[in-house]
Amino acid sequence: MHHFHYTGPDLTCESVDLAAVARLYGTPTYVYSATTVADNYRRLRAGLAGLDVQLCYAAKANSNLSLLRLCAMLGTGFDLVSGGEIRRVLAAGGHVRESVFAGVGKTEDEIRLALENGIFAFHVESEPELARINHVAGTLGVKAPIAIRVNPDVDAQTHAKITTGKSGNKFGLPLKQAAAAYEAAAKLKNIAVRGVQMHIGSQLTTVGPFAEAIKKVAPLVAQLKTDFGIEYFSIGGGLGIVYGDALASGSAAWWESLPPEQRPLTPELYGETLTPLLAPLGLKILLEHGRYLVGNAGVLLSRVEHLKRSGGKNFLVVDAGMNDLVRPAMYDGYHEVVPVHRDSSRRALKADIVGPICESSDCFAKDRPIQEIGEGELVAFMSAGAYGYAMASRYNSRPMPAEVLVQGSTFELVNARETFAQMIAGEKIPAFLR
Repeated sequence: MHHFHYTGPDLTCESVDLAAVARLYGTPTYVYSATTVADNYRRLRAGLAGLDVQLCYAAKANSNLSLLRLCAMLGTGFDLVSGGEIRRVLAAGGHVRESVFAGVGKTEDEIRLALENGIFAFHVESEPELARINHVAGTLGVKAPIAIRVNPDVDAQTHAKITTGKSGNKFGLPLKQAAAAYEAAAKLKNIAVRGVQMHIGSQLTTVGPFAEAIKKVAPLVAQLKTDFGIEYFSIGGGLGIVYGDALASGSAAWWESLPPEQRPLTPELYGETLTPLLAPLGLKILLEHGRYLVGNAGVLLSRVEHLKRSGGKNFLVVDAGMNDLVRPAMYDGYHEVVPVHRDSSRRALKADIVGPICESSDCFAKDRPIQEIGEGELVAFMSAGAYGYAMASRYNSRPMPAEVLVQGSTFELVNARETFAQMIAGEKIPAFLR
């Protein structure tokens, strides 16, 4: 569910006309719905109501300070993967003491920063990393709380670039090595064993892989509770969202119109399936969802430059490029593209929806049905709240886009469009070229 819908012919976010946002702040601009984020959080918590759950929002999905602040106010901790994300959470007034630090390449400086700010736990990816954490904790005279990331060798049945729980992936330790790794960790002077972690991938659309992974890892978790008194089991994130039919999926009627076997994975089914597997462990359960919270809570507004007809094809050229939204180019990711002003009297056409970047891969959609639309009109890329701005770049020396947050009938610019002066502020021409 989400809060983007047509009010008459005009696309709105909650009670805000998206055309008004574009008039005030230009395009390309990301627009986020605060109410959608809050609703997603509450549904996920409600789906696992029988468990002691701590949700750690995966900040990598979207680390805008306003969204981090919103998540903190809702009650989340954070799943962090860099020193920069730790600093962002601190700047947003978030709770590092309820957050975890993941990632395969933590530096000594990042480990020190996390320890100095009371991180709840490090999610350890390897034996060398464990030794490094122990060393840094020793220099500070503290014990570092850790959980080892266990790779259960489960196929998440998702895109190859976002699967993380197979034996060939770079993440975690194989399940068969985990017990020995915990034995070694418990002997280190500056390590405190706190939990177990796993994460098998992103954008999962069926519950089966989650259940399979938990069943494989649960016996180890139960044994570690007995041996070391661990406090929690983190089952990661990965709950997928709807990209196709994204606009329609905001309506409860759309979900109800589908046969049960065709309905996308919901937090209710997720919780109903996993709660019986997790409850017998008697541990706190950590969740590290990102995309599920913010993915369908954002759109990217873009303006049409022109409709080009060439070689028997239509090309709808927009002012957003792959630098603004890279998922289609990087992952072949699908985003529904809809007109901000809908006009049923216009004929439909099929067009490749493309950006201005000098790359053939700068294509958001091929032969996509859309109403005939012309220069200066607006379109919205749906379900763009996760891995949109977070993965944006300045390729072709294009400025970073603006970001706007909506709540009810109010909206505010939460990240101004980058200026050229800001873009080059850290650069200089060396003396020998002057």
